[in-house]
Amino acid sequence: MAEMLYEGKAKKVFATDNPNEVVIYYKDDATAFNGLKKGTIIDKGIMNNTITTFFFDLLAKNGIPHHQLKKLSDREVLCKKVSIIPLEVIVRNIAAGSLAKKMGIEEGLPLKKPIIEFCYKNDELGDPMVNDDYAEAFGIATDAQVTEIKSMALKINDILKKFLADRKVRLIDFKLEFGVDADGRVILADEITPDTVRLWDAGTNEKLDKDRFRRDLGNVEEAYQEVIRRLTK
Repeated sequence: MAEMLYEGKAKKVFATDNPNEVVIYYKDDATAFNGLKKGTIIDKGIMNNTITTFFFDLLAKNGIPHHQLKKLSDREVLCKKVSIIPLEVIVRNIAAGSLAKKMGIEEGLPLKKPIIEFCYKNDELGDPMVNDDYAEAFGIATDAQVTEIKSMALKINDILKKFLADRKVRLIDFKLEFGVDADGRVILADEITPDTVRLWDAGTNEKLDKDRFRRDLGNVEEAYQEVIRRLTK
């Protein structure tokens, strides 16, 4: 059995014979509110592996470097080993979730320009919001890395927004993570799934993401399956 290097809320990471490669295994566990709410979404790991592989392939074709190398099975993918930069990078196109609450507005307000937010990845602290200066001052990331991350995040937003609009899906907001590979390059890592992306039907604004689990809306598995259907049609 391969050595497990890390277990997070949604994935396990295993060592391989190559020190620069790891295997990521997608779990069915579902959490919300920094782990306060827990549950299971049937076959979520299979669906999220499928969705992330699809999105990462799409992004690679459009010049975005990422850590995925090869899908190995329904739940496993071979990836480059990276040193994760401990920043959650949130891109927002439409006010929803915590942003709508913070600004005292109803969900659904289109923003005049995309907002990029940084949160320091630390569950014990509740992933507090930080800015560019925090990243440099606390040694989280260099100014050059932050500039590159912001540029990549906006490009990813443009690619995904256009692609999803063609499939009658609104890209509300999403979370990205980046890592540094063995060559010192900043590349996209982690996942892009309904766990980390808010997706609304363009016609009805029906939620097609983990908000269905967070808010006890039901039909969670069906929403994830609908995302796959729209991506692959």
